[in-house]
Order: sequence, then C-alpha cells, then structure tokens
Amino acid sequence: MTYLAYLVATPPLIILAMRLLTLLLPTRPAQLLTYYVFAITSFILLGVCAIYGTLVAIPLRIVGYGGLIQWTAGRAFKWCMWVATGVTFRVEGSMRREGGVSGEEAGRVRPAVFVGNHQTELDVLMLGCIFPQYCSVTAKKSLKWVPILGWFMALSKTVFIDRANRTTSRAAFDTAAQTMKSTRQSVFIFPEGTRSYASTPDLLTFKKGAFHLAVQAQVPIIPVVCGNYFHVLDVKSKKFSPGVVNVTMLPPISTKGMTAENVDALVEKTRKAMMDELIRLSHVSGVGNGEPLPRASGVEETRRDELRRRN
Repeated sequence: MTYLAYLVATPPLIILAMRLLTLLLPTRPAQLLTYYVFAITSFILLGVCAIYGTLVAIPLRIVGYGGLIQWTAGRAFKWCMWVATGVTFRVEGSMRREGGVSGEEAGRVRPAVFVGNHQTELDVLMLGCIFPQYCSVTAKKSLKWVPILGWFMALSKTVFIDRANRTTSRAAFDTAAQTMKSTRQSVFIFPEGTRSYASTPDLLTFKKGAFHLAVQAQVPIIPVVCGNYFHVLDVKSKKFSPGVVNVTMLPPISTKGMTAENVDALVEKTRKAMMDELIRLSHVSGVGNGEPLPRASGVEETRRDELRRRN
C-alpha cells in the first residue's frame, strides 16, 4: 500500500518541483522547462482520463449509453487540464442560421458529421471541451493497439481507419454510415488529415472522406472552428503559455439529396465557411495576423444577391 502511495504521489511532486525551478532559470531555459512540464502533465492526465473512460465504458455499454463514453471522458479531461495547466477552450455557437438551425443549436443535432481544423496535439483537449453527447472520433487503425488509450477508443465506438488501404477505409465508412443512421451516433473528423502547426490562421487541403460519409449517411456537416492558438502552444519552438482559446460551432450544412458528385462543392463550401471564421477568431483574440476580416459569410452573400435581383 505504501509503495502504491509513493507511485501515485511521485509524478505530481516531480511536476511541482519542475514548475518551481522555472522561477529560478533564465528566460529561454524557463520557457523550455515550462513546455516540458505542460507536455508531461498533459500526457499523464490523458492517460488517467483514458483509464477513467475505460472503466466507465463497460457499465455505460451494459446499460445502453455507450454513445456517451467519449463525451464523459472528454469532460473529465477538460476540467483536469484547466485545473492543472490553466488552458482550456471556450465554445460558442454562431448566431448565423442555415436551414433554420443556428450554430448555437448545432451541438444538439444528431446524427451529424462534425469537422474541425487540426493544429496540434492539444486538439485532444479541444475535443474534450466541445464534444457533444453521442459522438465519437475516427482514428488511425494503429492507435487501436495502444495500451489504455486504444482500449478506451475501441470500447467507445471509435471508427478506426486504415489509411494505407483504400478498400478497408471505404468499408469502415460504410459501417460508420449505417451505425450513424441506426443509432443516431455522430462522428467527429479532422478533414485536414494531419496537424498543421500553423502560426497564422490557415487550413490545409481538406480530404474528402468526412464529406463522402456525410453524403452517404445523408446527415449534415457541422463545421467546428478553433481559433489559431500559436500564442498558447508553439510546438516547433517549444513554448507554452496558459490561456483560453475560442472555438465556434457553425450552422449545419445539409447534405439531403446530395450524391458523390456534390462532394467537391460541399468541401469547398465548408472550407470557405471555416476559413472565414478562423480569420474572424484571430481578430477576436487580438492577434489578427495581418489578415483582413471576411467581408461576408456565404449566407450573407446569398441574401445580398437576392436583394440585388429584387431591386
């Protein structure tokens, strides 16, 4: 029992000692140590919350609430990270409406395919803060075999994708589409496919898998835009500063009646809406990055075109 107590107490004590040491070091070494303290703390908390998620997954699956597993674990990670590191994501819904639904109401739409921009490893925390109930992620198939995290993902209805095998990937999306319709389970996907590590508001080229899935399942796309947080976490320069990052949930984009032929236009429309909001959020944070604010959203442009035609 004493050995177990030492085992549990050692990591927090080491982290505390490292934090105190940052007060005595010159600026650059202190920055590096702060970054590594943050990374170690995040890794430990992610493991703890994955264990918690695995433990609650079994009873939740037994009583028929398996769709809440990732939401439950995500919220635990959110509050642990806020207390331990001082970083969190503040989620707001856009007031704009599309198809009678605003961004504020989008989180309650199910099933849906949520798509978000992918900046760094910290996006795991972003998911913990924004994740709606009855939603799961997609992940690389190799993660399925990672101890604890992989077990948690497998129990919580994660859709594993073998990116090296197009046939297997399509089969996984076929299964996901059927599951979404039968269980009303939503899915979150990063359409960029990899982390951008962008220092300015920018998006990589979108892959089409998420959009094919939405069209196949005939469910809406819900864009989730996370403001550029280079000022909070700079992985390349190994800098970290506590802070709050703004996230916007945009109105759902309907896919009803669409086919594979409409996917390219759907990708372009979604990416434009997300890019406009990403630039706007950079101004909200006070950074701006030299980018002018978008003149109008797609919805506003449509309304203006209609007014011009009437006049």
